[in-house]
Amino acid sequence: QVQLVESGGGLVQAGGSLRLSCAADGLTISSYVMGWFRQAPGKEREFVAALTWSGGKYAGSVKGRFTISRDNAKNMVYLQMNSLKPEDTAVYYCAADQAPTSYIDTDEYMYWGQGTQVTVSS
Repeated sequence: QVQLVESGGGLVQAGGSLRLSCAADGLTISSYVMGWFRQAPGKEREFVAALTWSGGKYAGSVKGRFTISRDNAKNMVYLQMNSLKPEDTAVYYCAADQAPTSYIDTDEYMYWGQGTQVTVSS
């Protein structure tokens, strides 16, 4: 049984930083494309970042501020978020799939975590 468990969310002031973690159980992250998505109230879930076979990919809204990385030995994926803005407020989800056709498409990911809340105050 595959489990993805996110942690590290919280309340932070604008301009601050947070690091989200995703612990994977039941799969080996080095064999998967790992993604981070977010969903704000009243909005659809959207792509944030992914570790693909050709490296890290980012949504335009977070490029230069967020960094996705992984520790294969710990089987964990991270999202370092710097220069946070109020519009980054959302529930952040970790996702995994072995061969997504499109790494930005939520429908392409088989496994999802339960999410962690990030709130950025102005």
